[in-house]
Amino acid sequence: MANSNNIIYLDYAATTPTDPRVIQKMQNYLGIDGIFANPASNTHLPGWQAAEAVDLAREQVANLINAEAKEIVFTSGATEANNLAIKGIAQFYQNKGKHIITLMTEHKAILDTCHALEKQGFRITYLRPQKNGLLNLQTLAAAICDDTILISIMQVNNETGVIQNIQKIAELAKSKNIFFHTDAAQSIGKITLDVKKTPVDLVSICGHKIYAPKGIGALYVRRKPRVRLIEQINGGQHESGMRSGTLATHQIVALGEALHIAKMELHDEYSRMQNLSKQFWQKLSVLSEIKRNGENCLPNILSISFNGIDNEALMASCPELAFSAGSACTSATIEASHVLQAMGINNALANNTIRISLGRFIDEQQIETATNILVKQINRLRAISPL
Repeated sequence: MANSNNIIYLDYAATTPTDPRVIQKMQNYLGIDGIFANPASNTHLPGWQAAEAVDLAREQVANLINAEAKEIVFTSGATEANNLAIKGIAQFYQNKGKHIITLMTEHKAILDTCHALEKQGFRITYLRPQKNGLLNLQTLAAAICDDTILISIMQVNNETGVIQNIQKIAELAKSKNIFFHTDAAQSIGKITLDVKKTPVDLVSICGHKIYAPKGIGALYVRRKPRVRLIEQINGGQHESGMRSGTLATHQIVALGEALHIAKMELHDEYSRMQNLSKQFWQKLSVLSEIKRNGENCLPNILSISFNGIDNEALMASCPELAFSAGSACTSATIEASHVLQAMGINNALANNTIRISLGRFIDEQQIETATNILVKQINRLRAISPL
């Protein structure tokens, strides 16, 4: 087993390391010498200080998407945010309609939530994307019914990096008086999302995809026009009654700091990811029978299929590299990626696919080393393959 300190980490879409600047800030809200009090304790100074820290973080999260601070609800992550958004809308507006539209390539946190609602009598339409991973807007428009209350389409796919046109989707939803939710776990802080310009009603945010720690996220809930939700966690009426539970000040501060950093560095980091992604792909292009899945992709996520190379065998042959065969949230299963299947990729090629995801602490030398290892091992595996 290779030493973890020597492994080149290429799995940023699964999780990011917490940025040292975020860790330093978060540490001030943990111990007896810091601001550790319950922010709901409004009878003493430590509680007021904790509440002020939460308020500042709420503003930092809101600023990234040009929202109002009061429109941000803190959660434990994007999975909870997705559940609150979809179940919350469905249950509040079920007298208006019980039809929801989503995409077959969504994260399991969306699909499984929709499956749960089906058991409650809701009707879900799972749209198939085009072969490039993009949703056809005419297909979406044709799926809308009189009782459609919600459309949920992620901004960036977690396996392929495909960027959906949520501006057009949001405008279509608004024209039909339908709520629109987007899971922005992979896109937040990497590409611009302005909720003043894009009429999206709900946005799920995840901390550990953008250099904050695991266990913290947020949901943007539009106030004008007002979006109403049924809370999914009861007990204390925290977060304007939408999410009960004592606020984790240190986690919230960390999310705020991480998104503040992301906002300041977004354009420079995007350009750097474009260059590193281009370098990675060019180095692999010496190989035959290789393709990148999807179009209009975020530069830091590459879904790559190698004909005749089993992805598990490839991962096992590259202990110096940390990458995945797809979503970390579904890696416990042995089934082919539902994302790739929905894009029309057969099971054999889907099982010959890996996901490379780049991030803040990757440099050109690591890209050079990683691609050299991959090319060498792919050639070796092909040489010994009976196929």
